[in-house]
Amino acid sequence: MSRKQILMLFNIVLLLGLFFKSTLIFAYEEVDVSRGGTITGRITLKGEIPEPRVFSLSLYPFGEFCKKISDGKGHVLLKDFVVGQNGGLWNAVISIRSVKKGKPFPLIQKEFVAVDCMFHPADVAAREQFFTDDTGQIHHEHPNVAIIENHQPISMINQDPIIHNIQVFQNEKGNIILNTPLPVSTRPRGGGLHFDHGKRISQMICGMHEFMQSWGFVVDNPYYVLSSKDGSYEIDQILPGEYTVSLWHPHYQIYEKKVVVPENGSVRLDFEFDASIVKRPLYESQRRFRMDTAIPKEHLLHAGDDRLIIDD
Repeated sequence: MSRKQILMLFNIVLLLGLFFKSTLIFAYEEVDVSRGGTITGRITLKGEIPEPRVFSLSLYPFGEFCKKISDGKGHVLLKDFVVGQNGGLWNAVISIRSVKKGKPFPLIQKEFVAVDCMFHPADVAAREQFFTDDTGQIHHEHPNVAIIENHQPISMINQDPIIHNIQVFQNEKGNIILNTPLPVSTRPRGGGLHFDHGKRISQMICGMHEFMQSWGFVVDNPYYVLSSKDGSYEIDQILPGEYTVSLWHPHYQIYEKKVVVPENGSVRLDFEFDASIVKRPLYESQRRFRMDTAIPKEHLLHAGDDRLIIDD
C-alpha cells in the first residue's frame, strides 16, 4: 500500500471515528419519566413595542396579488412582535439545553405553507392566526417562529398562484444553507437543513419577496415550547435535576437561566425581554412608510378587494 493510500485510509478512519463519537455524545435516550417535573412561566415584553418593518410593494413582483396583505397604501408591514394583554409575548422559544434522556423525541420534519405572500408553519391553527376586534373586523397575526431540528428536512407547499423562493440562512442572516425555487404546485418543495456546530438560529426569506420571512430555532431534545398568545408556557415530564433553560425571540440574543426541577413537582421561570435593546441590522432599519405612496395604481386597493388586515 502506498503512502498516499495509507494517508487516505487514515483520514477515512478518523472521520468515521469523529462521526460515531459525535453520535454517541449527542444521542438521546427515551426513559421512564413518571417522576418528572414541570417548568411553567410567562414571557413578557417590557417597554414600547418595536414598530413593524415597512416594505413597499412597488419593489417586488406580483404586487397585484401580494397587495392582499398590504396596509391599503401599497406597503406590507412586517410585525415581528405580537404582544397581548399585560405584555404577554407570543412565539418566544423556551427550550432546555443538553438533555440526554427523557420523554419520547419524535423527529422534527417541519412543514410550511406559502399563502397570501406569507410563510407560515403549517401546524399553526387558524384560531392562532386571526382575531376579531370590537367592530367585527378580522385581523391577521403572522406566526413567524418555528422549532426545527438539525440534519432534518423542511418542506413547503405553495398555495399562491405566483412563484416564490425558499432561502434559509443560519445564525440569523449568515451562511445560506438552503435555496430552492417554489413554483405553483401542490407538490411539497424543500430540502435538508444542515447547520454548523453551535448554530441554533435560522431565518427563512423568500428570494422574491423579502417581507415573506419566518424564523427557526434548532433543538436537540423534546423539551421545548413556543409561548402562547398571552405569553404563558409549560414544559413537562422533565427528570428531576438542574437544567439550563434557553429563552429566545427574533432580534434578541439567546438568554440562559438555571433552574432546578423537583421530582413530581413544578418550578416557575418567568422572563422579560427588553424592547429598548432591540437592534436590527442596518439593512433592515426602515423608517415608517419610507417610500412615497404615489406608486403605480395597480398596487393600490380598490373597492371590493379582498385583503388580510395586518395591524400597524
